[in-house]
Amino acid sequence: MDVRVRRIYDEPSGDDGVRVLVDRLWPRGLAKAVARIDEWPKSLTPSTELRRWYHEGGTWEEFRSRYEAELAEPAAAQALDSLRSLAGKGRVTLLTASKTLPTSHAEVLRQALAR
Repeated sequence: MDVRVRRIYDEPSGDDGVRVLVDRLWPRGLAKAVARIDEWPKSLTPSTELRRWYHEGGTWEEFRSRYEAELAEPAAAQALDSLRSLAGKGRVTLLTASKTLPTSHAEVLRQALAR
């Protein structure tokens, strides 16, 4: 399975494959035509409450644990299975506005797709 994580503000690449926005909110200052998004499964994004908690000083370990629990909920699990199926057919690039990719929800999602 070929899944990678990139910032939505980076220039789209010809080898991105299917471009999937994994943020709940549309990135500021970015035109939809420029972003070239193929999918935007909002049910896979962290809840507003979890996102706010993490940005207000929550720990990475606790965030990861809580987000994994959210991904196990029925709507998210179904969307995760659909995305996993898509990734089985070719490259998928998860896109986020996060500046810290290794400690972002997109990385948790990438790891969940690999399971």
